[in-house]
Amino acid sequence: NMKITIIATLMLMAAYFLVLYGAVGFIQDKRFFSSAPKENLAAIPDKKERFRGAHIIGWLIEGIAVLMFIGAAVLAAWDGVRSGFGFWNFFVRFLVMLYCMEIYDILFFDWFLLCRSNFFPHFYPEVKGIVGPHMFGYNKRTHLIHFAIYLPASAAAALCTLLCT
Repeated sequence: NMKITIIATLMLMAAYFLVLYGAVGFIQDKRFFSSAPKENLAAIPDKKERFRGAHIIGWLIEGIAVLMFIGAAVLAAWDGVRSGFGFWNFFVRFLVMLYCMEIYDILFFDWFLLCRSNFFPHFYPEVKGIVGPHMFGYNKRTHLIHFAIYLPASAAAALCTLLCT
């Protein structure tokens, strides 16, 4: 059912954004920013809590995100089992979900949030003037690796779903 694939994919996208928002907006621990451009990491100071309870709010957001990731996987698997999916149906569903999440990462996180919005400077004024359109593509190697890894990951998820049901 394509509707379930779309719903599960949207859940992944929302969860992925919550991971970023919780970490950047509230937890603000540079250990979570390993994928950020090196120039940004150098400019960002080590901060204490922005306000009392910020870390707790951030970790709650992260927890919700993890539950949404799990929920998307369970929904996709449950519906596939209910619909009598075979290996290839599951493989394609999981691959579509992961590839859409990666494209969302490239277009929304990298192209829009990093290069064309005030998202990061809002939380880290130190990066104003550092972030911008010139940064787009700084992590293309990582994206290519993800696209490659998602092929065996989708096959493993399909196989696991079939073996575990």
